[in-house]
Amino acid sequence: MNFDINTEQLSDDAYVISLSGEVDLYTAPEFKQQLLDVIGKGAKSVIVDFSNTTFIDSTTLGVLVGGVKRLRTNEGQLALVCSDRNITKIFEITGLDRVFTIYGTRDEAVGALSSSEPTPS
Repeated sequence: MNFDINTEQLSDDAYVISLSGEVDLYTAPEFKQQLLDVIGKGAKSVIVDFSNTTFIDSTTLGVLVGGVKRLRTNEGQLALVCSDRNITKIFEITGLDRVFTIYGTRDEAVGALSSSEPTPS
C-alpha cells in the first residue's frame, strides 16, 4: 500500500496536511485522525495538499466534508492543493469544487491563507 501523511504547523491555528499515494477506504481513517487532531488543537485554517496523491475515493471526500463542517462551526476554513486533473475532476463532478477552494500549488494556498489572516495591531 503506497500512502504517506505529513502534518506541518504553519502558525498557532494553521496547518498543512500533505498526503501522498492513494487515499482510499484503507488509508482515509489515518487522514481523518490527523484532520481531527489538528482541529482539536485549535486549527482555524487547514490546507490539505494532494500534490503527491495519485488516487482518492468517496471515503476521502467524506473525510473532507466532515472536516469542513467541523471547521466552519469554529469559523475556520479548509482549502485544497491539487494539480492532478483526474483528482480535480472528482471535485467538479461531485460539486465539491464549490465547497472547497482548490489551489494549483501549495505556495498559492499558503499565500492566500496568509493574506486572509488579520494583521496584528
